[in-house]
Amino acid sequence: MNYDEFAFANQQLAGMIKSGLHLEGALRQLAATMKRGELREELTKLESDLASGKPLVKALGERKLPPLYIRMVAAGVAAGDLPGVLTMMGDHYQQLHLTWTRLKGLMVYPLLVMLAGLGVMALLTWILSSLLANGFSDFVVAGSAGRVIASLWVAPILLALLAVAVGVALATPAIRRELQWRLPGFREANLARLAASAGMLLQRGVPLPESLALLEAMESPGAASIDLGVWRRRLGEGRRNFAEVAHGANCFPPVFVWMVASAGDDISAGFRRAAGMYQARAGYQIELLLYGALPVAILFIGALIVGQISPFMRIMVQFMHSLGNP
Repeated sequence: MNYDEFAFANQQLAGMIKSGLHLEGALRQLAATMKRGELREELTKLESDLASGKPLVKALGERKLPPLYIRMVAAGVAAGDLPGVLTMMGDHYQQLHLTWTRLKGLMVYPLLVMLAGLGVMALLTWILSSLLANGFSDFVVAGSAGRVIASLWVAPILLALLAVAVGVALATPAIRRELQWRLPGFREANLARLAASAGMLLQRGVPLPESLALLEAMESPGAASIDLGVWRRRLGEGRRNFAEVAHGANCFPPVFVWMVASAGDDISAGFRRAAGMYQARAGYQIELLLYGALPVAILFIGALIVGQISPFMRIMVQFMHSLGNP
């Protein structure tokens, strides 16, 4: 789902409801102003369900919307503060959109450099191979032309295999999810997202075990879901101190656990504070990687090209020597 569009829709709904418009009318007006797409279709179906008398929570459960959003709206309806929840969710998904847009840029720039370098290297290899096979064949030591031509193709083939491996990793959900919890920037963004989600749920009165169960389902399958499941089981055993509940977590660092536990009984505030800290850390690491990844990728491609043409340069040196010593 497009987080930016979803955030804007919730902000608009909150504003229309605050101005006195009924939810069904607000959904109808909002859908009429949106472009064709999955979100517009889901909002139109939601408006039809509400118009037929179906309860909001039940109607939301039948739509293709994020589980966190459905639970938060249910909590807002129960508390009689639907506009407040819609505004909160709009801000939440707007922040997610900004963070993940920057993370996608972090992945796209090196990939573009890699693909451009692969094209340049393949063209260069083809040109040099043609020259070796024709124009400079008389200046190559007997039997070595084939070896030199083969060596020219080593770097492009390795780079192509690397590009394929990266593409497979990004296209495989399990590998992509695992990398998101391992790579700098991505890990902090995930920690901030989970902490913010837990803080919002608890702030709206959702019990901690139920909040953890929802987050566990959202992260499943994955290492984070395992940690959340352990926390939930420990709560069921009667443990109440969060430091004991979260002890030994794999995906959640000790600082995260300490920040949440230090809030004492107001665990919602602890999660929100952890979300703020890790959001700031994610922003810092993204900026650092954005400024560093592109130059490193260019230097890497440049080194491969230099290593690729070095055998041909040795032949050129032989050719220049032959011109001076016929």
